Amino acid sequence: MSKVTEIFGCNVFNDAVMRERLPKETYKALTETTKNGHHLKADVANVVANAMKDWAIEKGATHFTHWFQPMTGITAEKHDAFISPAKDGKVIMEFSGKELIQGEPDASSFPSGGLRATFEARGYTAWDPTSYAFIKDGVLCIPTAFCSYGGEALDKKTPLLRSMEAISKQAVRVLRLFGNDTVKAVRTTVGPEQEYFLIDKEMYDKRCDLVYTGRTLFGAKPPKGQELEDHYFGIIKQRVSSYMKELNEELWKLGIYAKTEHNEVAPAQHELAPIFATTNIATDHNQIMMEMMQKVAKRHGMVCLLHEKPFAGVNGSGKHNNWSISTDTGVNLLEPGDTPHDNAQFLLFLCAVIKAVDEYQDLLRVSVASAGNDHRLGANEAPPAIISIFLGSELTEILQAIETDTPYGAKEKEILKIGVHTLPRFARDTTDRNRTSPFAFTGNKFEFRSLGSSDSIACANIMLNTSVAEELKQFADELEAADDFTTALHDLIKRVIVEHNRIVFNGNGYDEAWVKEAEKRGLMNLVSTPDALAHYMDEKNVKLFTEHKVLSETEMRSRKEILLEKYCKTLNIEALTMVEMTRKDILPALSAYVKDLSETANAKKAFVADMDCTYEAETASKISTLSTLVLKKVDALEEAIGKAKEVSELSELAFYMKGTVFAAMNDLRAVVDELETITSAKYWPYPSYGEILYSVK
Repeated sequence: MSKVTEIFGCNVFNDAVMRERLPKETYKALTETTKNGHHLKADVANVVANAMKDWAIEKGATHFTHWFQPMTGITAEKHDAFISPAKDGKVIMEFSGKELIQGEPDASSFPSGGLRATFEARGYTAWDPTSYAFIKDGVLCIPTAFCSYGGEALDKKTPLLRSMEAISKQAVRVLRLFGNDTVKAVRTTVGPEQEYFLIDKEMYDKRCDLVYTGRTLFGAKPPKGQELEDHYFGIIKQRVSSYMKELNEELWKLGIYAKTEHNEVAPAQHELAPIFATTNIATDHNQIMMEMMQKVAKRHGMVCLLHEKPFAGVNGSGKHNNWSISTDTGVNLLEPGDTPHDNAQFLLFLCAVIKAVDEYQDLLRVSVASAGNDHRLGANEAPPAIISIFLGSELTEILQAIETDTPYGAKEKEILKIGVHTLPRFARDTTDRNRTSPFAFTGNKFEFRSLGSSDSIACANIMLNTSVAEELKQFADELEAADDFTTALHDLIKRVIVEHNRIVFNGNGYDEAWVKEAEKRGLMNLVSTPDALAHYMDEKNVKLFTEHKVLSETEMRSRKEILLEKYCKTLNIEALTMVEMTRKDILPALSAYVKDLSETANAKKAFVADMDCTYEAETASKISTLSTLVLKKVDALEEAIGKAKEVSELSELAFYMKGTVFAAMNDLRAVVDELETITSAKYWPYPSYGEILYSVK
């Protein structure tokens, strides 16, 4: 492999390339656009487009695409060649500023939640100059926003960019109150840790449930799962190591700061974490990362599973959204410093986050809601569905001191005593980490741990940015009107702590006692996607998004409908897949095995009349009895699927799918999984969990 420094960003039309290839005035104009949000003039766009085209062609690209993120949760692209006809019957390579700035993909076939009808096909993509263009598979990819003919956002990028502007505007107001006149913008940054499974492609191809749904709908627990905890941070297998090496190279070429890789808790599970980036760029990079993970896996004869719960009984996969706020001058506003109790600016921004998470806990739960993620949240492997904040002992004690108007005695960091003199001495952190918390403060950032592994991180960060923007707005309004800033600041911080300390929980989120305690505190426990989405259009949430111009009420309603529809369709596909697997493969396999057992017993008796055939008889009897039960369960599931068609209202349908169809799926699975444990491997139609999880040697 080439040196990392030589290949990093080689397929990105980044700042260094633009500085080299663009005229100084053009480069300056483009920089002003990205830094200050100015509109890009047509003549500047033409120069940029021509330079971008020449660079891409030199890199072997023949096509360009407006790369965007519709409400499907994945990316979309339509490829156009650079060619244009010439008079002599040949072609020339052209790319105009208009083609760079604006595209027109069909808007009717993407999820729109009623914003577009089938006959209303026109939609627009608009270049996002804050995110660099890049080359992927010989195509110049231009990151863009996607909107309808009427201007409504049909994607995840547009509201994300709006939310970033909202929090920047309000944060700058607050900083001005502290005498900071140099900061022009405040940006949220994110470092999303990505969990995933790697399994052998041959195993994957034999499981139609994995092919159709991304998860195994049947599967008995193997003799060995994650009980020994020997996979976590264990030695990376050579085949996986080769995969990671190539994946890193591909990501580095695309300017993605792939940093940390290791084995995760479950067998065949791994994690990849990048360095922080501005939120919209981090979102783009995470989408590219997920796509590249799956592509590279196939080159190595493997399949990368991004479903939140591909295997029952072992840990599922999440995505940890490490979120922070920084100024354009490089100051992290969530950095406590050496004396956080004396750092009023930090405490005010901390209070904004605490208040936002408390008041908009329903929206944070909505932001991670999906059929796949419902398998994880609250399942003693991921944070609970109850949203709370972990602050650690030091910050909690500081806030308690402010709340009670008592002096805070700052504690010096202790030197950690390991007991071995040859080991280096180092200071113990002032607080531990809490992996059971959905929203944990981890030094100078918050780690939102509830995201599902297949999620776009856009939604969670839209909710975070906008809710914190609202609290900062309220703070700025109050403090700007105050006669005595210092007194008003103290009173504000104290009031927020008193009114919102219920959201702070430093204990074990997996403990059943926490569910009861959270209920006493008045915290929400939205255990499923339908439960969470029922609160999406609450009056306070509509007010939040509309007042900050992040989403209109129409755009919100469309997103709720899209999420509900996706939830229902996902469960319907899973249910139909279970029916097909049961009727076409499992029941016939069981019949064949019973027949084999019966023939074996008869053969034994033919050889010796009183031969003991207890095993054959008892096994055949048990399988026959359970097969009859399977038939009843699959009939019940089919009936439940059929009745779902009678439910017309989408919210009602989602609750029906959860309460009736999903329950019938679980009933069927329980019997089938029991049958797998007593059926000969020769006859069982699918690879077992053990075969799949340990397939990559």
